Amino acid sequence: MDSSDPSEITPDFDAAALFWDDYALAFPAQAAADGEYNVETFGDSPAMADELLALVMSGRKRATSSLVSEYVDEGSQLPRIGIHWIVCDSTGAPRVVLRTVELKLGSFADADEAFARDEGEGDLSLESWRREHQKFWERSAAARGTTWSESEEIVFERFEVVWPAGAP
Repeated sequence: MDSSDPSEITPDFDAAALFWDDYALAFPAQAAADGEYNVETFGDSPAMADELLALVMSGRKRATSSLVSEYVDEGSQLPRIGIHWIVCDSTGAPRVVLRTVELKLGSFADADEAFARDEGEGDLSLESWRREHQKFWERSAAARGTTWSESEEIVFERFEVVWPAGAP
């Protein structure tokens, strides 16, 4: 996978706001329950952003994991159940609204077969999940000038696709 700088992707925040407005018009109660959303991409490269988004759009990917230290380094809050996020593709275009439905904090060793399958990547096995996430987190830590260890706290997050209507 391409390990280029994720800053190559500039989300189109104006388009994301319009995308959110369409969702809020179609589902006002759900949108009003949280009232805010984040705009993000998956992965650390344009190719990975599109690859992981395609897994979401196909219905295969319904979970993601991230390092608590990345939220801390960015000065961002950890996700919470019920929060919405708009995921953009490699061009920065909004493609889907997700809503977090489950969160768990743990370590690398706490990942299980069910979570690996729900994350929808590789061959869906825990072994594949561990191998690929270790590579990803080592690469992303190096890009931040740190090192990654298996003892780092991880956010295990499950989500549902809520927009566009009819998406898997």
